[in-house]
Amino acid sequence: MQQVAADSRSREPGSAEPGSEELSLAERAYRAIRDRLVMLEIRPGAPVNEEQLGQSLGVGRTPVREALKRLQYERLITAYPRRGTFATDVNITDLAHISEVRRELEPLAAAQAARRATATDRANLTALRRELAGPDSRGRDAAALMRLDLQVHRAIYAATHNPYLEDTLVRHDNLATRIWCLFVDRLSDMAGHIEEHGPLIEAIVTGDSARAAQLARSHVEGFEQAIRDAI
Repeated sequence: MQQVAADSRSREPGSAEPGSEELSLAERAYRAIRDRLVMLEIRPGAPVNEEQLGQSLGVGRTPVREALKRLQYERLITAYPRRGTFATDVNITDLAHISEVRRELEPLAAAQAARRATATDRANLTALRRELAGPDSRGRDAAALMRLDLQVHRAIYAATHNPYLEDTLVRHDNLATRIWCLFVDRLSDMAGHIEEHGPLIEAIVTGDSARAAQLARSHVEGFEQAIRDAI
């Protein structure tokens, strides 16, 4: 049980997960398995074994089974009768559909975060900005950069204080990140893409909703173009 708690906390921005130590086993299992799928630690098309996951996370099969039900809804796994459960494939054809949603909702989320962020939200976002600007930021490996990107996005979504918007964007950002992970070796300046979050965070922290929306849209468009250039 301790292992899954540590796994979950290492992947979630602290500001977005208040009371994470009190989460149910099913929720902890869900977050840990979700991020393994998002980061392609469980490769696309690979079988998903409930018993093995339970052992690796230190939980029983029931929490894992509940987690997998949610992950199937989120298009991260697929279950086939008499064949088993598998991580979904990553299809580049999905990029246009995912980007279509994110181009509309990411600017909305950034603007709402600028309007609604609490003092705690702003402090957490500021801490993430300092991490982005740290002297070792460009020395991070690809996986560390990806996790930092996820942290920033999830912290912004949480700062909207709209659970429906947050849930929708977390799911679409997860799918976008899987595509990114698939092509990471072909991306020329991933660190630069991550650093784009600095001005976006500043706009949110200072309450500049118009600029936050503009920067968020530009970020999504830049992500899509970078992937298309890498194909």
